[in-house]
Amino acid sequence: MTDASTLTLSETRGPSEPPLRDLTIGGLLREVAAQVPDRRALVAGVPDPAGRREWTYADLLADAERAARALRVRFESGERVALWAPNVPQWVVLEFACGMAGVILVTINPAYQARELQYVLTQSRAAGLILLPEFRGNPMLGTALDVQSECPELREVIRLDEWKDFLASGDVWDGELPDPDPMDPCMIQYTSGTTGFPKGALLHHRGLVNNGAHTGDRVGVTEGAVYVLTMPLFHTGGCVLGVLTAVSMKMTMVLVEAFDPGLVLELIEAYDGAAMLGVPTMLVAMLEHPDFAIRDLSAIEAICSGGSTVPAALVERLERELKAPFTIVFGQTELSPVSSMTHTTDTIEDKASTIGNAMPHVEVKIIDPETGETVPPGTVGEYCARGYLVMHGYYEMPDATAETIDADGWLHTGDLAAMDERGYLTIEGRLKDMIIRGGENIYPRELEELLFAHPTVAEVAVVGLPDDKWGEVVSAFVRPTPGQAIDRNELFTYLREHLAPHKTPRHWFEVEEYPLTGSGKIQKFVLRDQWVDGQWTEMA
Repeated sequence: MTDASTLTLSETRGPSEPPLRDLTIGGLLREVAAQVPDRRALVAGVPDPAGRREWTYADLLADAERAARALRVRFESGERVALWAPNVPQWVVLEFACGMAGVILVTINPAYQARELQYVLTQSRAAGLILLPEFRGNPMLGTALDVQSECPELREVIRLDEWKDFLASGDVWDGELPDPDPMDPCMIQYTSGTTGFPKGALLHHRGLVNNGAHTGDRVGVTEGAVYVLTMPLFHTGGCVLGVLTAVSMKMTMVLVEAFDPGLVLELIEAYDGAAMLGVPTMLVAMLEHPDFAIRDLSAIEAICSGGSTVPAALVERLERELKAPFTIVFGQTELSPVSSMTHTTDTIEDKASTIGNAMPHVEVKIIDPETGETVPPGTVGEYCARGYLVMHGYYEMPDATAETIDADGWLHTGDLAAMDERGYLTIEGRLKDMIIRGGENIYPRELEELLFAHPTVAEVAVVGLPDDKWGEVVSAFVRPTPGQAIDRNELFTYLREHLAPHKTPRHWFEVEEYPLTGSGKIQKFVLRDQWVDGQWTEMA
């Protein structure tokens, strides 16, 4: 999917097809339910097959409209309502219901503890909190009641285990549901927090609906097929690239409550799953699972990943073993979320080493972080994007918004990237992840790609650690391949065959599991802080 034109500066615009639509989240569901009312829309992909409840599109619409009326009994248009739950079917219903009711959905990670919950509820000025009382040992209802007194605007706590009563409470409401404008805010998503405490990205209907549709189009899966949803719904990877992509493509969603590689493989086989989106850690776990070799995965038409570095070796292995095209998405919450993506028709080289080109109706440029000038092709700089997908801003954080979105509407991502003459992009890391050793810029991705290709390495994070002499030194946090032992000297020698000496890690650490954001990204700043606190012992 190459462009015949050759760029002289690192600035490009995506195609003009598919067209942009002025559509709300609720409008999307109503449209699809009118077209395919009897098609299976949603399956609760729980471990026990007897508990796998199903909804047609007509059912899903009916539940969403009932839930929207129940919300309007309690909340006014524009108020914020937080949802604190794992991937349960009611989450999907409420995503559409909030859009139909004109309330702004605030998504919360079900792993959050009291301090994190209180921060999000207070910062978003949430009037309501909808929750599951408990999940994976987290006493969510008790925590919510404990912090409610610290959240002055929180007046309603609604329990998902009382769902039937909640739906019924709206049946007596005789008002009219609002007709939101597509540019109205509809969601506050708290950013993943790879570099610190999260900020609330205020997103709008038009950005989310179009981004989900265009991503589905580029993934290349058949309309009406089955999509196994593994990404958390509180993140755009789940509620946009999962739910809104699936509904835009009139697909059947098989919703996985919490990622388990064996369960996902079983669901793909049981429902002829054609598409799946997962961060690299999920895909690696599936490949490593003993059931991978025995499950019938022949229905898979498309695999999509993103969220962090997707090593070339993983791309090649997945395409080879699943016999389906692989695509990589790139973006961030603030961009609704995808701004660049590979194509199913791209070469293996492009799929393995780039994040593709700009999405439809999206402008991308690479700038010098110091001067702001657009750089020539092949030069590393900051990735910036502009278009329909840009958030309104960070909720009630005007200074942070101004630092991120400039006067010309460009959103500055903080990601380091380079663009080639065709407009294809490669990611080199985060501005804050870039390691500056004695004045030399070192990009962690280059080392991570090399290390991941080594047979003893399952995952790796390369981090700059403080050093009195050099300012920062390169350090590798490595998780071994199951059944393999990490030999520090072997990896050191391996890297020295490919890299300049100053890029070779000074410190090596073996990892059992990484600190992750809710969307599965490795939190390198946590590794750095833990090392400073003396929590890591170096490999011998």
